[in-house]
Amino acid sequence: MEAAITAAAAAAADYLRMAAADRVLVRAAAAALALAEAFCGQRLIERRFDQPVVASPDWQLLDEAPVRAIVAPVDGVALDIDRGGIGWVRAAATGTVSYTAGLAADWATVPAPIAQGVVLLAAHLFEHRDGRGEPPAAVAALWRPYRRLRLATAVQR
Repeated sequence: MEAAITAAAAAAADYLRMAAADRVLVRAAAAALALAEAFCGQRLIERRFDQPVVASPDWQLLDEAPVRAIVAPVDGVALDIDRGGIGWVRAAATGTVSYTAGLAADWATVPAPIAQGVVLLAAHLFEHRDGRGEPPAAVAALWRPYRRLRLATAVQR
C-alpha cells in the first residue's frame, strides 16, 4: 500500500505542477486513497487480510472485497469466491483464514476514474489544509460507478 500512496502522491504533485511530493501531499494522498476505499466499499490495492472464523455449518462472509484468493490453513474449510468478488468460508473448526483482496494489483492498474478522483481529492486536501472549501463534486462522480453497497450485516447464503 505504501507504494500506491507514493505513486498517488507523485500523480497529485504532477497535477499541481510541483517538482515532487512533500510530506503533506503524501499524507493527503494516503487520506484520499482511504476515502476512496471507504466511498467505493472495496479495497482498491490488493493486499492480504486475516479474518477469524468460527466453526459453523453456515457460510460466513469475508469482510473485504473484491477477494482474489483465499488460503485456509486448516482442513475442513470450504472456500468460495462469487462472481462479484465476495468471499465466503464455511469452517469445521474455529481458526483464521488469510485472503487477498483488492481491485487492482498496484497504483498503475487502478481504474483511471478512481485514480483521477484520488488525485483530485489529494490536491484539494493539499490546497485546503485549513479545512475550508468543499471537495470537488467530480470526485464522487468519478468513484460512483465503482461503489459497492451492502444492504445488511447478516447475510445468508
